[in-house]
Amino acid sequence: MITLDFAKKFANEWVASWNSHDIEKILEHYSDDFTIETPMAAKLFPESNGLVIGKTDVKKYWLIGLERIPNLKFEILDVLIGINGLTIYYINITTNKKSVEVMSFNKDNKVNKAIVNYSE
Repeated sequence: MITLDFAKKFANEWVASWNSHDIEKILEHYSDDFTIETPMAAKLFPESNGLVIGKTDVKKYWLIGLERIPNLKFEILDVLIGINGLTIYYINITTNKKSVEVMSFNKDNKVNKAIVNYSE
């Protein structure tokens, strides 16, 4: 079960890794079989149809995003907890768009699935 302490610590490390733009630090939070469902992938990585499967393809997708928004910076607005997952509500300071990322964790406390929703 996810605790609030774990969720806050994870979220702070997660946002710091994204704000560092260090792809290897970002990927440390995810399992090798990680999948992400997001409308942004459909735009930036069209062959995915919005569902990117496996760390190798996720890395390709995220590198495109980091390249397109070189000054990307996230700020956490809230962190919510579930049984085996958590949700990070955040804003991309660069684009002023809000996002909700729902993450499920495996037994090793690595994210194995994420679903992302964006504001318009």
